[in-house]
Amino acid sequence: MTVDPNAATQGFPGPGPAPRGPHPARYLVPALVAAAVALALGVYGKVHDPAGTAFNLAGFSSTGAVKSWLATAAMFFALVQLVSAAMLYGRLPGPAWSGTLHRWSGRAAFLIAVPVAVHCLYALGYQTYETRVMWHSLLGCFFFGAFSAKMLLLRSERLPGWLLPVVGGLVFAVLTIIWLTSALWFFRTFGVTT
Repeated sequence: MTVDPNAATQGFPGPGPAPRGPHPARYLVPALVAAAVALALGVYGKVHDPAGTAFNLAGFSSTGAVKSWLATAAMFFALVQLVSAAMLYGRLPGPAWSGTLHRWSGRAAFLIAVPVAVHCLYALGYQTYETRVMWHSLLGCFFFGAFSAKMLLLRSERLPGWLLPVVGGLVFAVLTIIWLTSALWFFRTFGVTT
């Protein structure tokens, strides 16, 4: 009996399809949500008639002082986020509970930042009368859009290992610039007051 070496082999399945990477929509949806959030905040801030004040807390001399101290607290928790993320990614040694620290410091930073953003949007609106204020308004809207994208990406599976650190780093960098153009400016202009 002769065997044809070119004949198709029967009974053996061929190789399956190559595993595919994540669908591009996995990245597109968070990006579109980020753009929609940032744009909606910017439009609201621009068309809303600024009220001048949104809240004040007892013990503080002005709403600017309240806003600056809350922004500084949010910045502190963002720094904890940065350090705990470095622990999670093995860049710094850290305890087993660094993941819990990262999650809770992020929640605290966000919850503290929300009243500041509400005050900025409601009391002051989106303004562009000077360069510092324009960048603060623009990046404030961008921050909440980028934060929304990060939260959506957290629940995605099979992301490239570099994506979350890049988006998290972007969120941290933007928050830092927002703090520099608001709280630090306030403290340097009016003094470190309560």
